[in-house]
Amino acid sequence: MEAGIVIKIAMVGIIVAVLSQVLSRAGRDDYALITVLAGIAAVLIMLLPYLSQLLDAVSGLLGG
Repeated sequence: MEAGIVIKIAMVGIIVAVLSQVLSRAGRDDYALITVLAGIAAVLIMLLPYLSQLLDAVSGLLGG
């Protein structure tokens, strides 16, 4: 895994955490939850190519 993807994930996490806290303290808990869910979705989308490579490697090890 590249170091760049780890930094991108950390940046998304920091931004989502700050936005969530700001929205939560402003009384917008529903928007804070949506922000967290969007952050999780963004990270999962960023990780899809790596998950595909992982599944291919495991499949190769198991002889499939």
